[in-house]
Amino acid sequence: MQHTMNAVPESSPLTFLRKSKLVGGSFLVAALAVVFGVFVTGCHHSHDPNVVASVNNKPIMKDDVDMVYKQMLGDSSQEPSTEQADIMRLNAVQSLIKQEVLMQRAAKLHLTATDEEVQAKLEEIKAPYTQEEFQQKLDQQHMTLAKLKDEIRRSKTEEKLFNKEINSKINITDADITSYYNAHKVTYNVPEPQYHLAEIVVTSIPAPKQQAGNLQNSKATNDAEAKRKIDMIRNRIGSGEDFGMLAANFSELPSNAQSGGDMGVISESQLKTHPDVYAAISKLKPGQVTGVLPVYDTPGSKRAVGYAIYKLLDKESAGQHDLNDPRVQQAIRKQLRDARSQLLQNAYIEMLQDQARVVNYYAENIFKNGVQ
Repeated sequence: MQHTMNAVPESSPLTFLRKSKLVGGSFLVAALAVVFGVFVTGCHHSHDPNVVASVNNKPIMKDDVDMVYKQMLGDSSQEPSTEQADIMRLNAVQSLIKQEVLMQRAAKLHLTATDEEVQAKLEEIKAPYTQEEFQQKLDQQHMTLAKLKDEIRRSKTEEKLFNKEINSKINITDADITSYYNAHKVTYNVPEPQYHLAEIVVTSIPAPKQQAGNLQNSKATNDAEAKRKIDMIRNRIGSGEDFGMLAANFSELPSNAQSGGDMGVISESQLKTHPDVYAAISKLKPGQVTGVLPVYDTPGSKRAVGYAIYKLLDKESAGQHDLNDPRVQQAIRKQLRDARSQLLQNAYIEMLQDQARVVNYYAENIFKNGVQ
C-alpha cells in the first residue's frame, strides 16, 4: 500500500487522529503505538510450516512444491547442492504462485475446466497404454492419478482463460504478414530441397525391452524377429493404420518413437548420404510411405543392423518462396500469432500478480537464513 500525506483514506488511523479532539499527550502516544503494533504484526507472517506461499489467502503447500521439484530433477542421479536445490524449489514456488493466480482469475470468469473436460483429456492420455503401463508412466513422473487430474484441469483452464482473454483478441492482418515477409525475405529462400520425414525402425541388436522406447516395450532380438516385425508393421500401414501410432507403439528408436517417428526436416544433401533411402524417398509424394529398407550401422557400410520404413510428411522445393504461397502466409501468421500470444500472456500474468495479495514464505525464509 502506498499513500501520500495528502491522500490519507477516510478510514485510516491517521484520519481518526486528525478529527479527534483528544489529540495530544498520552492518547497520541497510545494511538501511535496501536498503529505501529498493527504494522509490525502485519509484516510478521505466522503460518503453517507446510504452507510455502499464499495467493489471496489461498495456501500453496509444501507437498506440491516437492512434487514439482522431483519432476525438475527427473532421472538425474546427481544430487544438487543445497543452494541449487533452493533455487529449484524457489522456481517451483514461483511457478505455483503464477498457476494459482491464473486459476483464481479463471474461476472468477467461470472458465474453470469441467469434470467432463478433464475426464475426456485423461482418456486421451491413457488410450495408448495398458493400465499397468499407464501406472508405470505415473510412477516415473512422481505423479498420482489425482495429481494428474489436477494438472489436466489446470492446463485446460489456462487454455480456456488465455483463449478468452488473449487469443480471441489477437488480429494478424495481411499488412502484418507482408511487413514480416519483407523484413525476413532471405529466410524464405531455400538453397536446396527440404524433406520432412517420419520413420519406423526395428533393429536386430538385442536390448532390454524397457529400453525399446515404444509404448508396447516391443523389441526384436535377432534378424529374423526384426524382419517379421517390420513386415507386420508395413502390412498394417498398407491396411490403413496410422503411421504415427504404429511408430509410437513399435518403433525401436527412443529418440522419436513416441513422437510418431518424426525426424524433422532434412536437407537433400543430408539425405543423399544414404543413397538407398534417398532413392526411395525421392519417388514419394507427401503422405506416401516407402517399402522396407535396410538400416546400416554407418553411412556407406554394407552391414545391416535392422530395417526401416519412411514416410514423406512434406517436401519443400528449392528457391525463393513468394509471399503469395499459402504455406508461407500460414507459417508467418502462426509465428506472429504465437509470439504475440506469448508476450501478452507474460504481461497478463504479471498484471494479475500485481493485483493479487501474494506472500512467498519460502523466499522470506531463504533470505532470512542467507543473511544471518
